[in-house]
Amino acid sequence: MSGEPDALAVVNQLRDLAADPLNRRAIVEDQGCLSGLILFFDHPSPQVVYSALLAVRYLAECHSNREKMKGELGMMLSLQNIMQKGTSPGETKLLASEIYEILQNSSSTEAEQAEAAASCRKKAQFFLGSTNKRAKTVVLQIDGLDDSAQRSLCEEALLKIKGVISFTFQMAVKRCVVRIRSDLKAEALGTAIASTKVMKAQQVVKGEDGSEIVIPFQGDSDVVVEQNINLPDYLPEDESPSQEQHKAVTRLGSVQDGVSWLSTAANFLTRSFYW
Repeated sequence: MSGEPDALAVVNQLRDLAADPLNRRAIVEDQGCLSGLILFFDHPSPQVVYSALLAVRYLAECHSNREKMKGELGMMLSLQNIMQKGTSPGETKLLASEIYEILQNSSSTEAEQAEAAASCRKKAQFFLGSTNKRAKTVVLQIDGLDDSAQRSLCEEALLKIKGVISFTFQMAVKRCVVRIRSDLKAEALGTAIASTKVMKAQQVVKGEDGSEIVIPFQGDSDVVVEQNINLPDYLPEDESPSQEQHKAVTRLGSVQDGVSWLSTAANFLTRSFYW
């Protein structure tokens, strides 16, 4: 086994930890983790970049993190570069844009600081309330989402759908909150989950009185699921590929710095959040 941690594995683990509201402040306050995530915005692997963005998006859910994140060296510039880079997949640009908007509009007023403590302790409701009109949130109640094996199957099914931006699981209640492009039908998610043969999804919506209503997807739905076949298997590529990939500038250090941070992150994960 290699003695060097794998970039995607470490970033994915940090992303999963950031999904828990109770971990978000500690991750941002830890020396090296936030700057390391920014460094991976320039990683050659699109999956690493997207996973790092997803981790940062989770961290930005905590109001008290936003000023520090906005002021972190390279954060805003890196997000802008992802948004403007011709080789960035469409959903990666969209996610970077949402993070940029949140941090750009952040404020350190006393009112928000008072709200921060409660915000960091609430159950994760990822992307609910986002103002980006090019995307929408769908909440799925998934029968059969019982353990990590089923979760992995569900992840694989969702990652193949063209138009899925991000998702997070609430395993305790067997739910998945999915962020998708506004032109993608929710039924496509149900079809993808059903394709696992061991799980079935229903959509959770709010009624007029605020109560939750669970709506089953039609079993004979003819919705065609457009898949990512020749692209990174977690999001689509809206733009034509170009030869600019190797022109990315690493602003926070060299590739060796990235490797060093991987070791730091691995130690941090073990030291602070090992379960």
